[in-house]
Amino acid sequence: MSAVLCVGELEQAKHWSWQKVTANAVEDANLLASLLNIDIDVMAKQVTSSEFKLRVPLTFVSRMRQGDLQDPLLLQTLPLKQERLEVARFIKDPLNEQTYNVCPGLVHKYHGRVLLTAAVSCPINCRYCFRRHFPYDENRLTPTTWAPALDYIRADQSIKEVILSGGEPLLLNDRLVDQLLSQIESIAHVKHIRIHSRFPIAIPQRLTDVLCARLIGSRCNIALVLHANHPNEIDSQVKLHLKKLVNSSVTVLNQSVLLNGINNNVEDLSQLSEKLYDAGVLPYYLHATDPVAGTVHFEVDDEQAQQLALELSHVLPGYLVPTLVREVSGQLAKTRLAPQ
Repeated sequence: MSAVLCVGELEQAKHWSWQKVTANAVEDANLLASLLNIDIDVMAKQVTSSEFKLRVPLTFVSRMRQGDLQDPLLLQTLPLKQERLEVARFIKDPLNEQTYNVCPGLVHKYHGRVLLTAAVSCPINCRYCFRRHFPYDENRLTPTTWAPALDYIRADQSIKEVILSGGEPLLLNDRLVDQLLSQIESIAHVKHIRIHSRFPIAIPQRLTDVLCARLIGSRCNIALVLHANHPNEIDSQVKLHLKKLVNSSVTVLNQSVLLNGINNNVEDLSQLSEKLYDAGVLPYYLHATDPVAGTVHFEVDDEQAQQLALELSHVLPGYLVPTLVREVSGQLAKTRLAPQ
């Protein structure tokens, strides 16, 4: 697809199928610069090549500010030269997830719940991703290779919740989502299914009528956990598609990552909570960044993070204040960073 066509189709992409938007994601920095009316040479001075490549769908690009190299949505997706910074404690697997990778496609870190990597890629590559170095090739699941992971869940009656993550679990089409959910639902001791997905924010068309009906009809308690970090990510299309789940049996939550230069201020965080609530979504977690190699420029120190959490509690009702947490390898649960 040419840059000229893309510029004309930024708005049209909102009405494409989710598959078409996914297939036509922008993977070239020069094209992205053209779409946003940013000087290509100026952008070239900021970006770097990366094995974790640029990938951003047109539906997300359409919410970025034209001509603004500091746009908070652009900075979440643009591979900047700061990713080359090497800091000793920023490593490829700071959460030691590979230790808990009990069988291909399954991570069992916490009591009572497991994480199933239902898909191994995403429609959008967030630069702060804590799994950007995860060995997905060793954890690639298909309907023909789900059996060992499901057998592990079936054999452990303490497992009450299965978390579908990845990658992006909703890269599975509606038929495969139905097939996977049905197999999980057949395990009697599983009561809850949680789906962590960036799709409804990045490409809201993914919330098809068929998918929403399937989630609403599950015999398990379904929680859909979205991932939005900035209020500009919530537009009319996101709200329109989320309405399909509002007032249903599906619990819709949001988790954010606290990111330096993107949302580390009370104004953006409070507006994000308000816009989420307007869309029928409750804030859930505000994550401190994980010390992943390539993400040091996103880090917000604990003192500032705790101060922001305190200030949020002063301007928002309690149910709109996300819980500030950090994930620490070896702990039995996420660690709360309570305001001091």
